[in-house]
Amino acid sequence: MIVLACDLGGTRIKIGVVRDGIVLAHTVAPAHSKLGLAPQLPVLKAAWLHLLAQLKLTPDACAGISIAFPSIIDAPSGRVLAEYGKFADAMGIDLRAWAQREFGLPLAIDNDARMALIGEWRAGAGRGCNDLVLLTLGTGLGVCAIINGQVLRGKHGQAGILGGHLSLRYDGGRPCSCGNLGCAEAEASTACLTDLAHARADFATSPLAREPVLDFAAVFTRAAAGDPCALALREHSIQVWATLVVNLIHAYDPELVIVGGGIMASAAVILPAIRAHVARHAHTPWGQVRIEPSTLADDAALVAGEWLLNEQFPTPTCPAA
Repeated sequence: MIVLACDLGGTRIKIGVVRDGIVLAHTVAPAHSKLGLAPQLPVLKAAWLHLLAQLKLTPDACAGISIAFPSIIDAPSGRVLAEYGKFADAMGIDLRAWAQREFGLPLAIDNDARMALIGEWRAGAGRGCNDLVLLTLGTGLGVCAIINGQVLRGKHGQAGILGGHLSLRYDGGRPCSCGNLGCAEAEASTACLTDLAHARADFATSPLAREPVLDFAAVFTRAAAGDPCALALREHSIQVWATLVVNLIHAYDPELVIVGGGIMASAAVILPAIRAHVARHAHTPWGQVRIEPSTLADDAALVAGEWLLNEQFPTPTCPAA
């Protein structure tokens, strides 16, 4: 099965052609998510056609399209149900109609973190495990859970995916795009990093203030060099992520927690700290939860496209396994 797949992130759009769990070709485009989804649809179409031409394939050779989207999705209709500061116009776009009009193909869509976990479960760090949770560290904090081999969705499609909006601070917490206060995502994600840095009195004298792009790569680099502001931001963020992992363990009872996302370029610092915090604070009398890095990285949500297409458009020869 050949699938046209994309992962609509807040900063980057990952676009690929996938066959049998392998990304045959891929490209990346700026998300410009504040400008909406409609301007990106021609970008997606052009990118897929270009990748297919590279592979000497045509859309007729494809079984369908899969989209990993950063929101709550109504799976039966394929509709986006909410927006969290990214692609705000998506709720008014019928993506399945667009896919039929432009490609003549069915379109499967689900939450981006859920897609990333499905990819890791089927072909990455989660293979062989049927009770697992994913946490992605990036523009936001994505979460998903699989319990007893079943992808957790719930009645309204939001079960398992709102872990980044668990409240970690009830008093004086930062406002979040979801309308809550003190969410993990509002306390330690790329989206809030600039505000966190500017709120510190020592930021103006920190080398971070002179960085052309203030992101976690800069924070971890400057922290390794001993900058007090960067060290404080790094330790605050790791504490938030580790506390969130403990909450996810208590909520979903996984054997495995996979941590992915762009910030995991600093996994050598992040993972030992999370593992140590979990060992101290998670209540798991049966034993220790494994904390492992993603192995598919940017490909995880793309690889999940085949499984999702089979699930949302099942055929006798292509069951969702």
